Amino acid sequence: QVQLVESGGGLVQPGGSLRLSCQASGFTFSRSAMSWYRQAPGKERELVASITSAGGSRNYADSVKGRFTISRDNVKNTVYLEMNSLKPEDTAVYLCNAIITTWGIQHSYWGRGTQVTVSS
Repeated sequence: QVQLVESGGGLVQPGGSLRLSCQASGFTFSRSAMSWYRQAPGKERELVASITSAGGSRNYADSVKGRFTISRDNVKNTVYLEMNSLKPEDTAVYLCNAIITTWGIQHSYWGRGTQVTVSS
């Protein structure tokens, strides 16, 4: 059973930092691309950052480039999102996503999310 459990969210002041974690289980983590998405109230879910299975390639939304860093530990089956210089517009529920390929078919799995609130 695929499980993705996010943690590390919270309330932080503008300019502050947070580190999100997503603990994965139930699949071969080292073979799966992983991503972080976010969804703010009344807005569509948007891709924040993604990382390939071995970590060799990373992509970021323009709005977070230079401030956020995605990384992964294929021994601990965990993907991280380091967030610096946080802004109020970064406030959202942050969700972990895994793309798992089975018999040539890609399946997308989601965690339940962790709330990040940036406010003074």
